[in-house]
Formats: sequence, structure tokens, C-alpha cells
Amino acid sequence: MLIIDSKDCENIDKALKKYKKKYEKARILNQLRDRQAFTKPSIRRRTEILKAVYRLQITTGQIES
Repeated sequence: MLIIDSKDCENIDKALKKYKKKYEKARILNQLRDRQAFTKPSIRRRTEILKAVYRLQITTGQIES
């Protein structure tokens, strides 16, 4: 549960902006999506390795983004 400390005179837009930022940092939506379907640990590891290889290729200039 996210708790936002707001002052009495604070604008509701600012409070909403704080909530959205805190929501994104907590990565709640990503956790919910991950829990919808089970992925085997070996597949999860394989995708992490493939992502790391892709990032490495972009930084070395082999693939242009």
C-alpha cells in the first residue's frame, strides 16, 4: 500500500504526481504482470542473459537502436 504525505495546502495535482511517481518506483504493475503466469527459472535466466547480450551489442555498436 502506498502512502503519500500531503500538506493541508498542497494542490491535489501535486499529490497525484507524487503518487504516480511512487507507484512507478514501486514497480507494482510489473509485479502484477509477472504473477499472472508462471515462468520457469531456466527461461527467466535465459531471457535475462539475452537482454544483457542485446544491451552489450548496442553499447559496442554492433546493433543500432
